[in-house]
Parts: sequence; C-alpha cells; structure tokens
Amino acid sequence: MELGPPGGAGPAEPGPRLRGLRGDDRAASAAWLSEASAGRRAPSVAAVLPAGGSGERMGVPTPKQFCPVLERPLISYTLQALERVCWIKDIVVAVTGENMEVMKGIVQRYQHKRISLVEAGVTRHRSIFNGLKALAEDQPNSKLCRPEVVIIHDAVRPFVEEDVLLKVAIAAKEHGAAGAIRPLVSTVISPSADGCLDHSLERTSHRASEMPQAFLFDVIYEAYQQCSDYDLEFGTECLQLALKYCHTKAKLVEGSPDLWKVTYKRDLYAAESIIKERISQQICILMDAKEDEEHVGRCLEEMLKKELNHVKVTSGALCHAGRDLQQIILEQCYNFVCVNVMTSDFEETRKLLNALEESNLSILYPVVVISVHFLDYKLVPFGQKMEHLMQIKEFAKEVKKRNILLCGLLIYYPQE
Repeated sequence: MELGPPGGAGPAEPGPRLRGLRGDDRAASAAWLSEASAGRRAPSVAAVLPAGGSGERMGVPTPKQFCPVLERPLISYTLQALERVCWIKDIVVAVTGENMEVMKGIVQRYQHKRISLVEAGVTRHRSIFNGLKALAEDQPNSKLCRPEVVIIHDAVRPFVEEDVLLKVAIAAKEHGAAGAIRPLVSTVISPSADGCLDHSLERTSHRASEMPQAFLFDVIYEAYQQCSDYDLEFGTECLQLALKYCHTKAKLVEGSPDLWKVTYKRDLYAAESIIKERISQQICILMDAKEDEEHVGRCLEEMLKKELNHVKVTSGALCHAGRDLQQIILEQCYNFVCVNVMTSDFEETRKLLNALEESNLSILYPVVVISVHFLDYKLVPFGQKMEHLMQIKEFAKEVKKRNILLCGLLIYYPQE
C-alpha cells in the first residue's frame, strides 16, 4: 500500500469546514463532531474512491479521472472535496498499477493529505473491495484503522458537498447503509429481444442512484466477502450488495444537482465552467494606503461593487495583507485588485504576490491579480512611467509559472 502525505504544510483548504451546511445539517454535523468531547467516542469515518476506470465513453486516451480541468486533474478536485471534510479520517484511492505513479505525482504536486493508494481491480466492485481490504486492518504493514462508517464515492464526481456526505454517513450509522438519489430525468424503458418496446417504468416511482453512498463498515465488508464472482464482475450498485448479502435496506437520501458524474468529453467543459464560476464569486481590493473616501481609488472600489452586484467585493489595506490574507483565502478568494495610489512601482504588488505564494493558494486554482496604478499626468511624465511599468510584463512571466495571472492597469488622470 502506498501512503500519501499525512499532513504538514500544504495548500490552504478554501472554504469553511461546514461549507454548504444549513440549519439542521449544521447542527447535526456539530453534534457528530462533538461526541468525543461529551465523553463518547466519535464515529470513525473513512472514504473509498475507485479510480481504475479507463474512460471509454469519454473517447479520449487519458482516463477521465486524470483529464485536466483548468490544467489540474479531475480527481484532484474530488480529493479536495473530501479532504475539506475534517471528520473523514482516511481516503483510500484504488488506482490501476499502470497509473500508480501518475496518482502519486498528483498527491505530491497538489499536496493532498490523508490519502492512501491501493491497486485497483479489473472491475469497479473489485476496486472497491480492494479499498475495503486496506481499511480492514488485516493487511500486512497497513497504517490504516478500521472505520465504523465508510463512504464510497466516485473519482469523477468532483462537486460533492459536505452536507450530503454528512447525511449519508449519519443515515448509514443508523440504518447500516445509505445512498444519495436524484429524480430521473428521462423515462426508463425495457426493450424486448427483437428491439421493440417491452414496457416502460413510471418515472415518478423510481429514482436514479447517485454517489456518495455510506455503510457501516462491517456490513459492506461482509457483503463483498460473500459476493459472487458474477456480481463482482458485472455489478455496479453497492447498495444492492448490502441488501442481497447482508439483508440491509439502505436509507435513501435526496441528493443535490451537483452530484452529476463526468462521463463524456462535453462534461469536462461543463465542469470547467462550474469551477470558474465558483472561483469568480469574490474579488478582494487591496489599497496601499488609507485614502480619502472621495479618492479615485475608492471610486473604483464602489464602481466594482455596483457593477459586479453578483460578486462579493471586499477591501482591505495592503499593510494588513499578511494578517488578513489567511481569512481571505478561507473565504475562497482567488481574484485580487491591488490599487497603488501613492507609488508607481510594484513594491506593494510584490508584497501581495509573495504572500499569495507563501499560502500555496495557487496550487489548487489559478489566482488573478490586477495591479492598478493611478498617476497624475501633471506630475509624472507619461513616457517615463510607462517605461517603468512595462517591467510588469517580465514579472508576469515569472509568476505565471506558479499559476498566478498578473495584469497591469495604468490609469492616468489629473488629481484635481
């Protein structure tokens, strides 16, 4: 078994721990996490991620879980979604032997934590079984602990949120098994042997089985141990195995629309669009000094707030950037406008870029920085300052290597 980094320095984990939870869900998560502090042992939870598929339906040579989205492998987004949930202690990824080194590289490059790698089987069920074996504490030299609850998820469903993970885990602890479902989009029909319609299912009476699914570990591990070779070879539904071999009826949990699976090439473009939208929801404006409210820099801030009414616009002083940057990162900000009013060089912008690099924020997503310079044309010769500001082009080439996109904007105006 190959183990990923257990912790240490890594990219900031954007978003609060209970991101996406509301009302009763937040209360349930708080209760789940606080059981230990009340003198009771908190349920141990692990996750298994089968990632051995070849992606035949994608129609590309690269398995879909390794296809790049914004120059980052799709599976990395899924791992990040699971890592963000602090009560998931271990994440076991089942990967084919030929892709083991690729997966190790992904874990290292994007500094994923709590990841263990096992070799995948030739089918989905065999891959999951291998992941469960790794958690069963009966493998030599294993450093993993047998969990009370195990979550099974797909490597190509990157948008799973903590609320649905929490719901299926709690339901599994109570019922033995649980799975996310969604309404059917299309009517399901059964064809006859001669290719004609035999019958159709009433769409309102059926649901689409989605991921994630969760189980008491002992239930699903016993089911896989008893599973026939036929089911291991051709089966696709984990909940059915728990029912068939352990007589455990799964609790069905309504899932969100974000649970869709990247299957076809067009889905990669949809995934990229969703990710871009998510990381474009906040802009942070940083000033190099406390300027008068009527100053043109403040006018820019107010204009952005007015024009980008669907985007959260925050502001702060550059002198406090180091102190406030961590909180900005936790709020999932990847877009910065650095307003230089008092200076024409890049000293303040450099400070911001250095702080961003130290945070490792750009490991996960591209970070956009716009360096804005306001200059009074009556005081500063245009040619002189333009020549000085052209240095930003070389600076931008350097930071682009670290996934930071730097642009310069010179606003030449009379200060009257």
